[in-house]
Amino acid sequence: MEWLIVDGYNMIGAWPELAELKQVDLASARDRLIEWMAEYQAFTGIKVIVVFDAPHVQGMERKMKHFGIEILFTRENETADERIEKLASQLADGKEKVYVATSDFTEQWVIFGRGAYRKSAREPVS
Repeated sequence: MEWLIVDGYNMIGAWPELAELKQVDLASARDRLIEWMAEYQAFTGIKVIVVFDAPHVQGMERKMKHFGIEILFTRENETADERIEKLASQLADGKEKVYVATSDFTEQWVIFGRGAYRKSAREPVS
């Protein structure tokens, strides 16, 4: 099975339409990203997990499914990068092919070390 782990706020900041929408309504930008990732999952068959940092959303860690994709909000003192690294390690066990969508250069090198591949937020997710 193939997985795509998406750094949610990194993608929102990198895609012009979502970055613009974020200035008006962050929740709508998140929803639009989730819709696009659900369409991507349906089209490719690659399982998608979208991870959002806790500092942007008040409250405790949350995990939910929406449009068939898994959405994670990190714990209050946990970054999306930390959660993505854990997920990449867990999923890239030799049987699973894992991609991480982020433009965070440091994060890209860490996930390479965990056996995952990267997709830049600036390139099409295909």
